[in-house]
Amino acid sequence: MRTLVLRHVPHEHLGTLALILRSNNLSYDYINFYEDANPKISFDGLSALIILGGPMNVYEMDNYPFLEIEDKLIKKAIEKDIPVLGICLGAQLIAKSLGAQITKSREKEIGWYPLKITDEGTKDRLFKHLNIEETVFQWHGDTFEIPKGAAHLAESPLCPNQAFRFGSNVYGLQFHIEVTPDMILEWLNVPENRKEIVTLKDKINPEVIESEIPRFIDRLNLLANSVFGEFCGLIKK
Repeated sequence: MRTLVLRHVPHEHLGTLALILRSNNLSYDYINFYEDANPKISFDGLSALIILGGPMNVYEMDNYPFLEIEDKLIKKAIEKDIPVLGICLGAQLIAKSLGAQITKSREKEIGWYPLKITDEGTKDRLFKHLNIEETVFQWHGDTFEIPKGAAHLAESPLCPNQAFRFGSNVYGLQFHIEVTPDMILEWLNVPENRKEIVTLKDKINPEVIESEIPRFIDRLNLLANSVFGEFCGLIKK
């Protein structure tokens, strides 16, 4: 069983999800669009598709032509009933491929934020083991509409649409439960990210974000094991 992972920038990788895939005897291959914008991709033997985050907007096809390639890949995977998981930008790309609008959030979420599981989420295979309220890591400025026919699984005060399921095996998560402490520290120090934080200095404090890692990371790892473990079950089904 082969999982294809679409990656947009070096610092956004599978994180803890890599360990969870391996613990479920699932292999994966990265497609690094920052190295090759037009790679040859085969669906032969493909058991799942995972789309990671990135700083680009889903509509920036002129600057990032690979976004059109991803749109076609997502549509083909859904058509073939292959499990699909999108994180942050990945979730926005899935939503767009399903006809939903992607817009700017009224306020950027960067750091640790509350997440509420919806009534539909409490019945969902991936989300049913979560508490009604959790704290997750976020880094996004855009948001998606819930696609027509999809289940709305999670929300937050600043961004009502945080997660959805389309059909039985297509999931979009706006938040990041895959991050490790090292990933968070790396993200905070990427030059492009540091510039973004400077523009939000009245609202985002990187020192506070870093100081809260010990408070929230253990629970975040448990959430990742639960949610991603169940997604692995969909792949192995």
